Order: sequence, then structure tokens, then C-alpha cells
Amino acid sequence: MSVKTFDVTTDALLVTPAAAAHLKKQLALSGKHAVRLSVKESGCTGFMYVLDEVEQGEAGDLELHPEEGLDVYVDTGSLKVLRGTRVDFEKEGLNRTLKFHNPNVTAACGCGESFSIS
Repeated sequence: MSVKTFDVTTDALLVTPAAAAHLKKQLALSGKHAVRLSVKESGCTGFMYVLDEVEQGEAGDLELHPEEGLDVYVDTGSLKVLRGTRVDFEKEGLNRTLKFHNPNVTAACGCGESFSIS
């Protein structure tokens, strides 16, 4: 039998360098200091990601610093859904977009708006 340890600060969320650069650029344009990630019930499948530009996190948020000059707050109530998610900034044809690669997702709606977990 082996014991697996979980470090909430390192295993909660990964922000790639491309996503960090994009987020820092967006924050510079908005004048805000950080981003806050959470999920809410929505759509036909169950949940959707919510990414807000904020001055600071809310009480109880997990605070991450994936890169110098970038503060990311994660709603602790959403950690069950978000744990292990990789946030990337990807090019799709002529478009660039933030993508959430969440290992907990078991189904997603056709338009990509919402998802469910088991």
C-alpha cells in the first residue's frame, strides 16, 4: 500500500507560460492586479468556468503565483472541480483563446460552454 500526498498549492492549478503572459497583458490593460478562477452551475451539462479580473481575492481563496507579476486566486469552493486543471493560451486557426484542460471533466456540451464531472 502506498500513500499519495496532495499539496493544495502545487496540485490545484497549472498556468502555462503562454497563459500567464496573456493574463498579465490583459491585467495591464484593465488596471486590475489579479485574476480569480471559480466555477458556477450553468448550461446543459452542469458547470462553467468563471475568470474574473480582480484587485484581490476573496476571503478563503487559494492564492497562487504561477509567474512573477501574476497573482491567481482560486475559489476554494471550486477546488473539487478545478483540481489538476491546466490553463493554457492556445492558437486555433486565426483565433487565440484560453483553454482549461481539466482532468475531472467527464462530459462537455457541444458548444463547449459547460461541462460535468463525476
